[in-house]
Amino acid sequence: MANTETALKEALASIEGATAAALVDYTSGMALGTLGGSKSFDLNVAAAGNTDVVRAKMRTMEHLGLKAEIDDILITLSGQYHLIRLLKGRGGNGLFLYLVLDSTRANLAMARHQLRKIEEDLEV
Repeated sequence: MANTETALKEALASIEGATAAALVDYTSGMALGTLGGSKSFDLNVAAAGNTDVVRAKMRTMEHLGLKAEIDDILITLSGQYHLIRLLKGRGGNGLFLYLVLDSTRANLAMARHQLRKIEEDLEV
């Protein structure tokens, strides 16, 4: 089992093109851990903003009566992928892993696969 810091380090080290990672509580909008980012990319602001994305999708699913669970949410920008992976089980309720990828270097399928493995090993 990996703690938050170990999981975020693994995400940046093992996922090709990863530039930033965070564990975020979408009920409060607070990042529980962050790694990466830059002066021009404030990871705490991005993490907090993506809580609105998660909340909006959950609210929409509720209004539609959808009973499915969200695995992940992908936002594509003109140079980046933003991947949001909701945690399931072992106290992960209300949390998501947030990963920023350089789209010119990333293999999105492999990134999703690796992030799923990191989630399985994460102990919150």
